Amino acid sequence: MSIESKLKEIETVVQSNPVVLYMKGTKEQPMCGFSAQVVSILNELNTPFVGFNVLEDEELRQAVKVYADWPTIPQLYVHGEFVGGCDIATEMYQTGELKTLIHTPPA
Repeated sequence: MSIESKLKEIETVVQSNPVVLYMKGTKEQPMCGFSAQVVSILNELNTPFVGFNVLEDEELRQAVKVYADWPTIPQLYVHGEFVGGCDIATEMYQTGELKTLIHTPPA
């Protein structure tokens, strides 16, 4: 699959689901501490989300970095917008901003 088709696939997923997490591992078994931290935050906020394990698909792993212009995983998207990685999600969670963002429907 070409990078262009992977980017279109990511776009479709991000625009079709309220909360999306590209991560290392799965919701049930994160494979890195940063991914585990974001999963924990989303679970704490009782937020259903779609998760994608980039370790299972090298093309996806590279394409998601291009899509967000962000070099690291995990990557969190809310209401079609890139939020950030673990540090940003954690900071937003601590201030209450992430909860507000997740629970406020897009305009």
